[in-house]
Amino acid sequence: MNTTRHRALTAGAAAVSAVLAIVIGVRLSGYGVPFALLLACCLSCMATFSSLLFRVIGAWSTTTHHCTRPGCDFRVSLTHADAAESRCWQEIAAHHPHRSH
Repeated sequence: MNTTRHRALTAGAAAVSAVLAIVIGVRLSGYGVPFALLLACCLSCMATFSSLLFRVIGAWSTTTHHCTRPGCDFRVSLTHADAAESRCWQEIAAHHPHRSH
């Protein structure tokens, strides 16, 4: 994923989070919730939604290569790697020195 696309997705996630928090705030204001509590609820909702969406974006742009040896839990996670770099790390993960226990 290129940098421009990543920035656009991040900005979109922040905007969606803000809109959802505002919608929740508007609905809560109809029940006469005090402003300080309303602000706290909106900010916590925005933080939660942003965190979730940023994690989804991060997972979508991450590639993970595992060791091919059964029982080995060695893995390499790459974010924003090109095809050549990803292939290099895939080979490293497949042939890393195995520790014997």
